[in-house]
Formats: sequence, structure tokens, C-alpha cells
Amino acid sequence: MSDVQITCINKQPRNDPYEGITHLGNSSGKWTSQQVIAWIEDGSHTFYTLVNGNRGNIGVVNGANGKYLRTYADGAWNDNLLSLPECP
Repeated sequence: MSDVQITCINKQPRNDPYEGITHLGNSSGKWTSQQVIAWIEDGSHTFYTLVNGNRGNIGVVNGANGKYLRTYADGAWNDNLLSLPECP
């Protein structure tokens, strides 16, 4: 199992708060949100963000429209993923 830092996301359209993240990545690669959800759920990898020195673990949330990814830090679910820059 590897612990992977996520440093960028792709979201279409970028500024639409109602559309989900399509890809997550870092300098080593980029993966679809479905791949990341599967890896978290089967325990093969963990993912996290590091924003202003604070680690936020990425987890899977069962929403009304299906599963999606969010960060969990300081005892609460939050939107740290949305603060990340766009992946190339």
C-alpha cells in the first residue's frame, strides 16, 4: 500500500460547484476519480492533500448522486481538494 499526496485536480467546468472532480494527480501521474475511489475502498492506496502544512486525508463519501471524494482534516469533512490547482 502506498500513501499518495494529491497536488492537483481536474474539474469540468472548473468553477461549477455542482460538478465533480474528474481526475486527481501529482508529479508522478494523474488518475480518474473512479480509480482513486476503487483504490481507497479496496485498501490498496491511501491519498491525502497538504494545504498550508495541514494534512487532509482523502476519503470516499456516499452522496445522493453516487460516490465522490472529499478530504477529512481536523475532525471534519472539508473541500481542500477544490483549493488545489488544475492538473496539466
